[in-house]
Amino acid sequence: MARALAGCHANVVVLDRDVGLAEKVLATLKGTKGGHQAAFIDVLDKAAVQQAADKVIKEYGKIDGLINGAGGNNPKATTNPEQSFFDIPPEPSSFVSTLNLQGTILPSQAFGRCMVKQKEGVILNISSMNAFRPLTRIPAYSAAKAAVSNFTQWLAVHLAQEYSANIRVNAIAPGFFLTEQNRFLLTDKETGGSPLAVTRSSTTRPWPDSERPGTWWARCYGCCRPRRTS
Repeated sequence: MARALAGCHANVVVLDRDVGLAEKVLATLKGTKGGHQAAFIDVLDKAAVQQAADKVIKEYGKIDGLINGAGGNNPKATTNPEQSFFDIPPEPSSFVSTLNLQGTILPSQAFGRCMVKQKEGVILNISSMNAFRPLTRIPAYSAAKAAVSNFTQWLAVHLAQEYSANIRVNAIAPGFFLTEQNRFLLTDKETGGSPLAVTRSSTTRPWPDSERPGTWWARCYGCCRPRRTS
C-alpha cells in the first residue's frame, strides 16, 4: 500500500511501534517523488497516537488519508489439539480484541479529528474475510475483525452525517497475504512453493473461484456518505 501511494506521488508516513521496521518499508519507496518519513506509534496508547497525528500535521500541514493497518492474533487465543475452545483463557482473547478494534478506533479518533477540521479525508480500515466467513481455530481474531467491519460502517455514517460528506470511511477485507508472520504456514519450507495441503475430491463439487487454493482475494465495502434526500 505504501509503495502504491508513493507511486501516485503521495507523501507517505509509515507509522510503527518498531521504527526500524517502518524504515525498511521507507527504503522501498526510494525513487518516488513524495516526501516520506518513518515515525513511532503505539496504536494502543492514546497519547502516542495523538503525538503521531500532531507530527504529521506539523510536517505536512494536513492529513489526506489514514490506513489502519495494525492488528493480529495471539496463539494462546486459538484452539488446537492441546487447547480446546473451552480452555481459552480470557487474557489472550482480550488482547486480540483490543489490538484489532481499539487499534483501529484510537487512530481514527486522532487522525479523524484532523479530517473534521479540514472537512475532508479518507480512513481505510483493514478488516478480514474472517469477519464474514470465520476460519477454524481463531475465534477471537474472527470476532475482532467482525467488530472492525461494524465500526467501519458506523464511523462512515457518523462522520458524513455529523461533520462532512467529504470524509469517507471504508475497509478492505483481505484473504491470505504472504507475510513473514505466516510464511511458514503458507509455503513449503524446502521449495518455497505452495504446499498441496488442501485438496478436494473430483467427486465433490468443484472449487469456487473464491475458495480455490492459491487464490488471494479481497472485498472492499463501506458506507462512503449518506444518500441525499433533498
